[in-house]
Amino acid sequence: MQRETLGSSSTSSSSYNNPPPQDAWVDTYIRLLPHWQSLTPSNQPIIPISISRVNQVDAHRLDIEMSAMLKEQLVNVFSLMKPGFLFQYEPELDAFLEFLIWRFSIWVDKPTPGNALMNLRYRDERAISLGGKVRTGLEGPGLTVGQKLWYCVATVGGQYIWARLQSFSAFRRWGDSEQRSVARRAWTLIQRIEGIYKAASFVNLLIFLYTGRYRNLIERALKARLVYGSPHMNRSVSFEYMNRQLVWNEFSEMLLLLLPLLNSSSIKNFLRPFSKDKSSSSGGDETMCPICLVTPTVPFLALPCQHSYCYYCLRTRCSAAQSFRCTRCNEPVIAMQRHGASINNSTQKQ
Repeated sequence: MQRETLGSSSTSSSSYNNPPPQDAWVDTYIRLLPHWQSLTPSNQPIIPISISRVNQVDAHRLDIEMSAMLKEQLVNVFSLMKPGFLFQYEPELDAFLEFLIWRFSIWVDKPTPGNALMNLRYRDERAISLGGKVRTGLEGPGLTVGQKLWYCVATVGGQYIWARLQSFSAFRRWGDSEQRSVARRAWTLIQRIEGIYKAASFVNLLIFLYTGRYRNLIERALKARLVYGSPHMNRSVSFEYMNRQLVWNEFSEMLLLLLPLLNSSSIKNFLRPFSKDKSSSSGGDETMCPICLVTPTVPFLALPCQHSYCYYCLRTRCSAAQSFRCTRCNEPVIAMQRHGASINNSTQKQ
């Protein structure tokens, strides 16, 4: 038994020292390939991701604001030229600014200013590659060259052509022409196309609010989806300054609504007894009108205190306020009398 054990141990040690055949790796690969293919991520479900709809809409709004700021700065450059010089070239100016934003953002695989602020980037949904490790579901290639060019054609060229066509048709009055049937038909066709586009945009908006994908028809046609550029970026937004602005706007609108309804003279008369400079105001020049602070050309007296006023000042104040009080002594004015006239010629306050 001892000899057999020693023989078997020597045989196993000699087998370990011998190298495997050259085609052993190939045989093992062929044998394990079906099992490996069954475990590849291509057969695994795609990780569902949810992109904030508010962030996508805000990014589009920020891009519009950025374009408007650039346009304002460019218009200021030509402010000393002939007035209305840039008005006739406004579509070309808008197209030029949109092209600049596209050239230095989407064309070079960078997000637009609004997308960068909202931590968003474009991803090609038609060629999502899940061959590597999938951890967040945000992996995927950017837009292809064809998608970038079509995006430029649709956003820059399409908007420019449509704006020029509308301005040209409105200038030529295609909609008012009754004799030329061709122009009338072209105008009707333009209106129908615009209506169809608006209806399709509305339907796309409803789908976007439900699924959170593709803000507009161009992105849906190109399969260009917005996803987060960095999954670890803090996307919390502080609304402190916005809340302050909203509160101030509401407060100012309330004041603009209430101030015209208030009578300033009645407020002054109400606060006059609490004023500290009551003695100084009452001890002023009695010959001057206390309202307009000039010498009355047609002096009238307020009864019963008999303080002198201009006729126009006293008459308008008495007509505006039923309980008008004298600005000097704060007594109710019940009538007005021409200076130097008898008491019988006094005029009762209406």
